[in-house]
Amino acid sequence: MNLPHPLRRFVAALPTQPPSFVLALALDRVLMPQLSADVRELLQQRTVELLVSDLGVRARVRLTPAGFRVAPAGSEAVVRISAPLDTYWRLARGTDDADRLFFERALMMEGDTEMGLVIKNTLDAIGPLWG
Repeated sequence: MNLPHPLRRFVAALPTQPPSFVLALALDRVLMPQLSADVRELLQQRTVELLVSDLGVRARVRLTPAGFRVAPAGSEAVVRISAPLDTYWRLARGTDDADRLFFERALMMEGDTEMGLVIKNTLDAIGPLWG
């Protein structure tokens, strides 16, 4: 699903707080119970940014002792992950793995490579997040 360029540019200019809040709630419910203590420690207080490239929607979250929360304004993202909506959906459902999506250039990651691998390996170990 590709939005027309002017509409996508408008959506990209909207505040990140609403989609970040929704993403934080979803991650708390679906991902948090499955995270090991060592992964929680590695992710603690690090901002991760997700861009839904075909919609222009950006979300920024951070893991805190209280769970996933909207990342504070001005916090630098250690990892930025960008993909179209259907790619995130395929990843969440487990129909494609992150390696395949990355090599097909459907999923792009930039920033701290080690943190990106922690996220990828954690998702691989957990399996599908959505039935």
